[in-house]
Amino acid sequence: MTDGVLLHIDEPHGLRLRGARPPAEVAERLANGYRSLGDPTRLSLAMALTGGDELCVCDLAWIAQRSQNLVSHHMKVLKAGGIVSSRKQGKMTMYALTDHGAALLAAAGDA
Repeated sequence: MTDGVLLHIDEPHGLRLRGARPPAEVAERLANGYRSLGDPTRLSLAMALTGGDELCVCDLAWIAQRSQNLVSHHMKVLKAGGIVSSRKQGKMTMYALTDHGAALLAAAGDA
């Protein structure tokens, strides 16, 4: 930037790139999802759900070799980030990967 003016060389290319960027809401949703997956334990928990099965906290705790309290906390973060969904089954909460979560994990795996 020089004197408040943005300089660029290839205006048509720059305009195409500007037009291809995601809307702010989409970018925010993606960023929140990736923030949710930014912890190694949460990433491994989400990956455990990639088979399409629903799992309860006790199963996820056994898989991740972490305490149920810790896994429960991480699952709440993943749910808030739109990575997993949950439903009650009796006293247990069952978790499943959302389409959004599966897409984020697939994109991260491609990187």
